[in-house]
Amino acid sequence: MRPFIRITRHPYEEPHHVNLVVAASNGRQQGELEIYANAEDLVVFAHKLRGFPKQKDDTVLWELGSERSEDRFAFYYLLRVFQVTASGRCAIELHFCNNQTPPDREVVEFSIDALPSDLDRLADLLERFGRLEHTVLQWNVSDGELHKHA
Repeated sequence: MRPFIRITRHPYEEPHHVNLVVAASNGRQQGELEIYANAEDLVVFAHKLRGFPKQKDDTVLWELGSERSEDRFAFYYLLRVFQVTASGRCAIELHFCNNQTPPDREVVEFSIDALPSDLDRLADLLERFGRLEHTVLQWNVSDGELHKHA
């Protein structure tokens, strides 16, 4: 299996809020989490991601919810992009938690290796996806596309 990120949008209180199912794999591990976000989060994250890394030790973060039970969130979602080497190698760290109690608890954490050009392609897809004209964003490390129907 090739590394990928797939985001499926289900209409929900648009254009302000979106219901997304984020699925991802690094080729060895795979996870999926349903999240609710502000529609503009997609475009804001895309703008931060474009041209990454902008400086040494640059990090870009899209984080929703909390894993702390006292915070009473339905889920925890983390997508963090960071630079691995000075020569430009980067990684996308994903951490998904459904915040359920055992036996229903599901937690997934892994990273996907990527180059700055791969991240720029993801940023372009996220920005276009944020216009809410497509229902599926499919990004692979080497390519990507948008679909109007799942």
